[in-house]
Amino acid sequence: MADQNQAQEKTEHPTPRKLQQARKKGQVAKSRDLAAAVILVAMIILAYVSFKSSAQTFQAYLTSYFRSAFDYQLSPEHMIQALKSFGLDTAILTTPVFIVAVVMAILANIVQVGFLFAPEVIKPKAEKINPVQGLKRIFSLKSLVELLKSVLKVVITATVVYLVIRSKIPDLLLMFFRSPTDIFTTLTDILLAVATAATIAFFILSVFDLMFQRFEHTKNLKMTKQEVKDEMKQSEGDPHLKSWLKRRQREIAMNQIREEVPEATVVVTNPQHFAVALQYLEEKMPAPMVTAKGAGYLAQKIKEIAAEHEVPVIRQPELARALYHQTEPGQEIPAELYQAVAEIIATVYKLDKNY
Repeated sequence: MADQNQAQEKTEHPTPRKLQQARKKGQVAKSRDLAAAVILVAMIILAYVSFKSSAQTFQAYLTSYFRSAFDYQLSPEHMIQALKSFGLDTAILTTPVFIVAVVMAILANIVQVGFLFAPEVIKPKAEKINPVQGLKRIFSLKSLVELLKSVLKVVITATVVYLVIRSKIPDLLLMFFRSPTDIFTTLTDILLAVATAATIAFFILSVFDLMFQRFEHTKNLKMTKQEVKDEMKQSEGDPHLKSWLKRRQREIAMNQIREEVPEATVVVTNPQHFAVALQYLEEKMPAPMVTAKGAGYLAQKIKEIAAEHEVPVIRQPELARALYHQTEPGQEIPAELYQAVAEIIATVYKLDKNY
């Protein structure tokens, strides 16, 4: 029963096939906050580059309109013409801002998830209009987490804005003794400072949000060991899956090596092709046990970690090959290798005593 429950636990990282299927459904790790933050950063940069010139241009437009207003007769035709002219000039000023915002929004999404077209996202689904499902989504743990995140973002951003405004209080007080042009300049500088600080805070929070979204995405797509086995059978021959499995097996082996080698009694090597870590605790073990093994690159890592933790490394090519081929990590050594291993462990104990 315990083995069955363990098999049903979703402990395995999603395979490339599982990730691809989720992607087709539009299920990707993406932060909306990051896209918004990128747009805000672009707007701030644009403001620093062109705000003063744009403001002067806009001020010139308004001055021109007010002066020419007295030249117009108050007729519907003249009013329409004035509004058209004002709208055109406003569009000329705001179009670059709109273009930059759209481009940055597209780029932010491409950087996060690449080019993605998922028709299934826009397909009508019954659960989307089901009020019971809607209530479940509203009162779900995910919604609570999103609410807490939103509150945290508001608190942090508001705190940053408050600190910036407080630092600008002397400028605000002196503003009343300045000319209208200086007042406008002071207000512009303060607004840009506040916007910049808030944008930086929001951008940093959005980066953490992206990390959280990726963690949640991987967690939601995790698979049971049985699901991985079933998918291996279905996708046998798939080069992407094979590559992922090799990479995953190497990661598991490396984690095991990092954990077990420092606790080993001795490492037996080929010396280049194979390395096997052995542990023997006389009071707890009836026989020495293999705790880690590796060939090629992994053998080299075993030797490096052993050297870092002062674990003895002994060259015994025949024994290393026999241990590597006949045992797995967590297994006791075969009886026919007792004598050879016992001699090595005895040598290690003698070296320790002499040291």
